[in-house]
Amino acid sequence: MIQENILELVKYGLSTGLVDPEDKVYTINRLLELFQVDEIEDAVFEKVENLPVWTQEEAEGKLEGILAEMMDYAYENGLMAENSIVYKDLFDTKIMGCLVPEPSSVRKTFRDLYEHTSPLAATDYFYKLSCDSNYIRRQRIKKDRKWTTDTEFGTLDITINLSKPEKDPKAIAAAKNAKQSAYPKCQLCKENEGYAGRVNHPARQNHRIIPLTINNSDWFFQYSPYVYYNEHCIVFNSKHTPMKIERATFGKLLDFVTQFPHYFVGSNADLPIVGGSILSHDHFQGGHYTFAMAKAPIEKELQFEGFSDVKAGIVKWPMSVIRISGPDKERLIELADKILLTWRGYTDEDAFIYAETDGEPHNTITPIARRRGDDFELDLVLRNNITTGEHPLGVYHPHAKLHHIKKENIGLIEVMGLAVLPARLKDEMAELADALVNGTDLRATETLASHAEWAEGFLPKYDKITKDNVMDILHEEIGLVFNEVLQDAGVYKCTPEGRKAFERFIAAV
Repeated sequence: MIQENILELVKYGLSTGLVDPEDKVYTINRLLELFQVDEIEDAVFEKVENLPVWTQEEAEGKLEGILAEMMDYAYENGLMAENSIVYKDLFDTKIMGCLVPEPSSVRKTFRDLYEHTSPLAATDYFYKLSCDSNYIRRQRIKKDRKWTTDTEFGTLDITINLSKPEKDPKAIAAAKNAKQSAYPKCQLCKENEGYAGRVNHPARQNHRIIPLTINNSDWFFQYSPYVYYNEHCIVFNSKHTPMKIERATFGKLLDFVTQFPHYFVGSNADLPIVGGSILSHDHFQGGHYTFAMAKAPIEKELQFEGFSDVKAGIVKWPMSVIRISGPDKERLIELADKILLTWRGYTDEDAFIYAETDGEPHNTITPIARRRGDDFELDLVLRNNITTGEHPLGVYHPHAKLHHIKKENIGLIEVMGLAVLPARLKDEMAELADALVNGTDLRATETLASHAEWAEGFLPKYDKITKDNVMDILHEEIGLVFNEVLQDAGVYKCTPEGRKAFERFIAAV
């Protein structure tokens, strides 16, 4: 059976274009070595070779089954330590690494497509390779729950992320006891390319990165293995250096969208609470997607003194966003830097905005860049990470009454209007749906009790809740909670008082 699996996997590689026909025998032999198998019998060759050619779609559908059988063989024959998700992920990545072209080959193809066809053709090639290599695990990502909710600020995207596998207790214990290594320093470092991984660090033999020069500095381009939206990419500094929002950041973002005009790119803020999950390695996130915030209109036009050539305005959005645009990148960088420096030192006690307390800085910006025809556009989202006794996780963070749905930091992706919600909600919403349909006591279990006050608040809106409509109702109400989350994260509220305070800051700039 393993001989068949090897030939079928190579056929998958040929069908998707991952394996060049000239590399067919070489790839078979690499897999034979990995599985410690000496030969492919003639009868097996004939059986597999006579199968019809697979389409891309057919090949995608077969990969999961082929890898599952290969891993069963690996475990049964002592090639894989444990038959659990962590060890399977380490081993199937090693398998797929046998099919992926070397970094130099991938980079050459990318450059050739970029220079002789288009930036779009280059990213299309690289994204397909990242999926076909199973670095982006398509079959898992299909399990993510996704829907949209209409609000006064536009149509928000909602996802319950199910693609990150949960570790089993043995793997958790093994990771805890494993030798701590500083190589690679983090999951974004360039040293991940081709790395075998370990129980406390993912395998990356099937991972490829593209070198870029951005604003005269060395960076790399890759895709996120857990794509939250179309072609979700990561652009990261070649050096393991902390996140920092500064004048050069705006130059880098605008240089990236100059090179890849079909992509947006943005940066998480550089302070805890309002920043992303990795603050230790300077990086951006981008992709081929238009978020609700990008579609949001200008609520009030602005004119900054000395910048009559730059269009500016406050965006109609629950968070506090200044949008600036124009054809001259340098002028946008200059104004963005002026706004950033003013905000870093800005205090307005009446609006509960403090630049610092006890020497700890609180103000920073989440910036996002995109192209609009010949114009460049920057959205500058004002952030503040101050905490209080009432709001120990952050004043401008989801408030406690929303934590049953969303407790985690609001990073770049959420700022733009896409909720990335925890996997626990899948089972919790199923339990709540049953309770609502069957009239069960909403405080009967710990899970139901955590959602009871919320559910009791929205129940009067609906005449009847049935098995057929309950999940649609829950999806709608979760989306409305995310709308509240964004409003909590906004430093200036969408009220007359909030807008007056926002305009005081504009005047300060």
